Amino acid sequence: MDKFELLISPDKIASRIKEIASELDEKFQNEVPIFIGILNGSFMFMADLLRQISVDCEMDFIKLSSYHGSASSGTVRLLKDISADITGRHVVIVEDIVDSGLTIRFIKERMAEADPASLTLVSLLLKPELAKLDFPIDIVGFEISPEFVVGYGLDYDQKFRNFDGIYRLKEGSADF
Repeated sequence: MDKFELLISPDKIASRIKEIASELDEKFQNEVPIFIGILNGSFMFMADLLRQISVDCEMDFIKLSSYHGSASSGTVRLLKDISADITGRHVVIVEDIVDSGLTIRFIKERMAEADPASLTLVSLLLKPELAKLDFPIDIVGFEISPEFVVGYGLDYDQKFRNFDGIYRLKEGSADF
């Protein structure tokens, strides 16, 4: 941990998740949305978010790959698709981070093909300086700078997901 410095504390994350859950509870008070987490990165965020949600809901997961180390590969590979039928359903996509926008664009287009009743995009983190999107992310936990971050589900080559907050590499540290 000595190579890293805390960017967003566990307490700030927990507080923001409660706010997001409240907003989603209000939006879906008369519906039963299905939350779709993007694996592996969103699993902690999704688990904590769903524990705060009070409306009836369902969940599913999709697994994609678009990164190698700290760099985007430029393409998205589908590794595991959802198992639920989302046609006519209220769908909430739960993402850990939107940086280039490649993954969220892929997911949005893929889910829209199934003709859901609504599609809500939720991301814990957004890098607005990097995201090249022609559509909004409906709910963003935190906007951050373009630097690479780990922790709370986010990884570097599958490591550091277990950190309880969001961390960045300390200035002067050579590499992960």
